Amino acid sequence: MNALQFDFTIPRYLLSKTIGRFIPTVFWNNHISCLQWRKIHEPTLPNEDWVKVKVKYGGICGSDMNLLYLHDSPSTSPFVSFPFTIGHEAVGQIDEVGSNVDRLSKGQRVVINPVLSCESRDMEPCPACMRGDQSLCINKNKGSIQPGLLIGACHNTGGSWGQYLVAHKSQIKPLPDEVDDLNGVLVEPFSCALHAVLRNPPSPNDNVLIIGGGLIGLSVLVALRALDITCSITMLVKYSFQGEAAKSYGADHIVYLDKSYVGETARVLNAEVLRPVIGDEVIQGGADIVYECVGKDKSIKDSLRFTNSGGKVVLLGLASVMEKIDWTAVWLNELTIKGCFAYSFNEFEGENIDTMDIAIELMKRGKVDLSPLITHRFSLADYKLAFQTISKKQKKDVLKVIFDHDKTVGGSA
Repeated sequence: MNALQFDFTIPRYLLSKTIGRFIPTVFWNNHISCLQWRKIHEPTLPNEDWVKVKVKYGGICGSDMNLLYLHDSPSTSPFVSFPFTIGHEAVGQIDEVGSNVDRLSKGQRVVINPVLSCESRDMEPCPACMRGDQSLCINKNKGSIQPGLLIGACHNTGGSWGQYLVAHKSQIKPLPDEVDDLNGVLVEPFSCALHAVLRNPPSPNDNVLIIGGGLIGLSVLVALRALDITCSITMLVKYSFQGEAAKSYGADHIVYLDKSYVGETARVLNAEVLRPVIGDEVIQGGADIVYECVGKDKSIKDSLRFTNSGGKVVLLGLASVMEKIDWTAVWLNELTIKGCFAYSFNEFEGENIDTMDIAIELMKRGKVDLSPLITHRFSLADYKLAFQTISKKQKKDVLKVIFDHDKTVGGSA
């Protein structure tokens, strides 16, 4: 089958990192970059507790683009195994079932919880897995399969940027008829946002600021509204199509990232803009909770200065190596900084439930429909066009791009 794999070598890393500063498309040049378009064998079941899934749609996550641009911190490298097929957002049908799997059947529509924790590694549960925090598992580089935080970063499992992947039976989530495939491929990214909100819920009278109008930022907004949390929500976004989407999903205020955004954001948050002797404006007051959904230096700085004293910053944007962050606001205003990775178990209607099951239930009830956010679909063979589309987001009104494997039949790049 055809697949897009990430195969790290020092020469490819250095060459693409150097040339990519001037020619970004080099990051998906098959001859130079770590990204490789290949024909590979379909992944096989590691043991009889696993199933094989034929992928219909595979999402392109911001973290995947971060990987292609070589922005990932080296500190995550012990938790991957090269080469690996990229892609952890997937919806598809079961193609093969191991003999120890009794509740799943061939042809069933499913989504995947891609986290490779103790159970999928045939290990006794670690303390994090025992309390339901599989995303914090301490054994992601041990056990019966090779290292990998997720399917899509492990050599053994494949990923959704290939036509087939394998997953442990505990990772499979059957889809009800009420949830279509376009929403299905977004269960994983929506669960990231839902987990962040359920772990850090605002009070009904809180002022909330969401920084970022991409899929995760909009999903935080959708999660807040789907959970009937009646807080005031301000979205700080870059493009008009992001603002229009935020308005349609129930944001109270939309601020665009232009020359006046500091004053405008302060105004809607009832905060005051102060002028220091040198440097950026200082904000007095601000939001009770800020969900940071971008992961850039500028957005981190904004999240700190727009948070009210005693407030909380929730970091959903992909963390990496960042320089020149002024942490004064954290000290001066006694802020709480909370990181949030993937999903696990959360309290919902009095029960402790897997976040992805909550996401599917909210979609089944009709409280969440993210399908309008999928703006572009490409065959896997058209991956260069897909990445160029994402890199020119403003010109092409791009919100979410996915690979459509019904179009990926023996194509060549």
